[in-house]
Amino acid sequence: MPKKKKGKKVARKKAVRKVAKKRVVSRRKAQVKRAKKTARKTVKKITKKKALRAVSKSKEKVVGLVTHYFPHVRAAVIKMKAPLSLGDKIRIKGHTTDFTQPVVSMQIDRVDIQTAKKGQEIGLLVNSRVRQHDEVVLI
Repeated sequence: MPKKKKGKKVARKKAVRKVAKKRVVSRRKAQVKRAKKTARKTVKKITKKKALRAVSKSKEKVVGLVTHYFPHVRAAVIKMKAPLSLGDKIRIKGHTTDFTQPVVSMQIDRVDIQTAKKGQEIGLLVNSRVRQHDEVVLI
């Protein structure tokens, strides 16, 4: 029994494999290029953010942290880390929050107060929604 010729089929399979391999390699190269490009962009963004934070942190002092928010009365419960008084200008910033306002009304146990001391938990009237763990910063 004579051997069958496999030449054309084998050559075709090899050619298809080569083309597929080239496609995979080119896709990988493209993915690497995209990854490098996005990495460069994120590094630039991070360095800009760090620079902005460094400038803003040098001027600002963290006064407290938001522990709770009451949306019906638009009041936040704040655990004080430093003293705060009426008329002070504050900035509340967090993951999705960032706004400034003057301190208009502060209360402890529903009694209005003029100044809050370190360690107290106060109720503060806020202009916008705040979330837990937002920082209250004195400007």
